[in-house]
Amino acid sequence: MLIQPGELLAQINSPADLKKFPKDKLVEICDELRNFIVDNVSVYGGHFGASLGVVELTVALHYVLNTPEDQLVWDVGHQAYGHKILTGRRDDFHTNRIFGGISGFPKRKESEYDAFGVGHSSTSISAALGMAVASKYKGSGIQHVAVIGDGAMTGGMAFEGMNHAGVSDSNLLIILNDNCMAIDPNVGALKDYLTDITTSHTYNKVKDEVWKMLGKLSKFGSSAQEVISKIEGAIKSAVLKQSNLFESLNLRYFGPVDGHDVNHLVEILKDLKDIPGPKILHCITVKGKGYEPAEKGNQTTWHAPGLFDKVSGEIFKKSPSKPQAPKYQDVFGHTIVELAKEDERIMGVTPAMPSGSSLNIMMEAMPDRAFDVGIAEQHAVTFSAGMATQGLIPFCNIYSTFMQRAYDQVIHDVCLQDLPVVFCLDRAGFAGADGPTHHGAYDLAYFRCIPNLVVSAPMNEEELRNLMYSATKHNGPYSIRYPRGNGVMPEWRTPFREIPVGQGRIVKEGEEVAILTIGHIGNYAVEATEILSKEGLNPAHYDMRFVKPLDEELLHEVFGKFKKVITVEDGCLMGGFGSAVVEWMMDHGYQAQVKRLGIPDQVIEHGEQIELHRLCGFDPEGIARAVRAFSEVSKVS
Repeated sequence: MLIQPGELLAQINSPADLKKFPKDKLVEICDELRNFIVDNVSVYGGHFGASLGVVELTVALHYVLNTPEDQLVWDVGHQAYGHKILTGRRDDFHTNRIFGGISGFPKRKESEYDAFGVGHSSTSISAALGMAVASKYKGSGIQHVAVIGDGAMTGGMAFEGMNHAGVSDSNLLIILNDNCMAIDPNVGALKDYLTDITTSHTYNKVKDEVWKMLGKLSKFGSSAQEVISKIEGAIKSAVLKQSNLFESLNLRYFGPVDGHDVNHLVEILKDLKDIPGPKILHCITVKGKGYEPAEKGNQTTWHAPGLFDKVSGEIFKKSPSKPQAPKYQDVFGHTIVELAKEDERIMGVTPAMPSGSSLNIMMEAMPDRAFDVGIAEQHAVTFSAGMATQGLIPFCNIYSTFMQRAYDQVIHDVCLQDLPVVFCLDRAGFAGADGPTHHGAYDLAYFRCIPNLVVSAPMNEEELRNLMYSATKHNGPYSIRYPRGNGVMPEWRTPFREIPVGQGRIVKEGEEVAILTIGHIGNYAVEATEILSKEGLNPAHYDMRFVKPLDEELLHEVFGKFKKVITVEDGCLMGGFGSAVVEWMMDHGYQAQVKRLGIPDQVIEHGEQIELHRLCGFDPEGIARAVRAFSEVSKVS
């Protein structure tokens, strides 16, 4: 079912088409754009609340700016659906996040209007500043705008960018989209600071007069601007009884303004185009604006609700015909509470993903022992290291793709000091529809080269529980990676059993070919061996559990018995599990034919996990095909 746009939206194939409409049509265009997003996401799925909250801002930006010459950077990208629709992708929008369709995030290769590819938060200010400095160097007068959510402002990189912007004298406008939400509600002192600004009735009354003076006096040259800037700063400081955070970074601060008044936004943006230097516009918005269930309901749920009935707001849930295996993240969430009840040293840490990682279960049960530190992965790791020095056992739960942002802290602050921090890497392997910015493709490779760090992955829920339990017995850094989605064991609450570090297991005895797997993807090997048994083939299957240290006893058995070995991993082939096995084989003087299955050395786009596994050849049939190929070679030889 192709969603039909409204009468006005149907005429907009580019920002140039938008500019043809008179200003009094912008409210109607916003309504049609919002309805188009609601209609599409309710039927096809995707992120939801964030883009609804910036409909008016999106329309105003493209109405005032000369995009794509003027450069517009959207932080994270959840909020960029309206931007995509207005910039020539309206008729393809139903393919959003679908295998072979358009990306759910801005992407340079997809459109000239996507000035910078985004997916991880807090990058927009640095990127837009780099563009602005380049334009200044080239003598260009184009505009550069970064739209960043208040949640992303908790990321240290955003402050680094603002700190540099304040001394750059570049033509940069930062728009702070303040809705008090990232995916989960925002936390920290910055949230409280912004709330103080937005709720100060005195300041909001005075700032309009300051704005009017700026508009009038700015026409009289730099000396007048300098005077009014000092007046403005003094008023802000006096009214708020504190210096303005942004002004102290030498950013001209404007706002807060109503982010849902499109006509007012147009006038403000026109004025700001004429004010030189780095500046910030503080817009107050509502996540999910214009769709009542998203506005007034659980905004975390409506961040990406899946399919839903747009009339009733009912979110469709699949009704399983038989007991379902739980999500790995929920096994983590319940298991850490079980462990913490028995061991008072255990703490939980996550950077802004309590619901995504299921640490919210512990935060509710033990609020004094579980911490959401905001979008601050580096801080999360070093904060955990600090607790570990005091005899605690922090479980630091970070998505695999976001752990990349804290790599130095893992090495320097945890592993070099050999501290007992347990890293639980959620969304390891292919993340699905979020695509390459969110795939957890590299953690096996980038973790196994670090001294002192145990690197493990469970094949099922029972192994996840046992690895978490075992990590509390290990006096040093320990990582456990597991994928997005469901496991394979409906009856998963099994008694804890310690797994010795570096111990794998034999899943199935066999002959001629050995399949070595790491993590959940081993369940595909089980399916593959069942397929092959019907064809008269009998490969062996080993669940290695650990990439570091490898089970040397098991590997001596494998290479002493088999001359054909297949390794399977939901991770990059370059330097990953398969590479570790081949290195071990060479170091110990064995010779065998080894076929490595995993993620190749290329960017893999978005799609359902099984679609991407099939694309890369390590789905059940891909594994079976590799075994058949080895068997055919044996017949020929």
